[in-house]
Amino acid sequence: MSVNQPDEAVGMSRSIVDVQFDALEARMTTLITLCTRLKQENQSLREQQHSLVEERARLIEKNETARSKVEQMIVRLKSLELNQ
Repeated sequence: MSVNQPDEAVGMSRSIVDVQFDALEARMTTLITLCTRLKQENQSLREQQHSLVEERARLIEKNETARSKVEQMIVRLKSLELNQ
């Protein structure tokens, strides 16, 4: 019986190691999944940022055009006032 006891201990330790490896594998799978999700989210955010930067540039240009037209109208109105 004493000869079998070390074998049982080795069998137990292998079982514990197997459990630890399974837990490690599960954690790695979770981390890989998280990493993949974060990469996708990061790409999506970069695309969104690019779109927002383009939209901002368009709005700035539109605002400048409107400002210029308003300034021209003010000049014309002042000119009309002076001519009366």
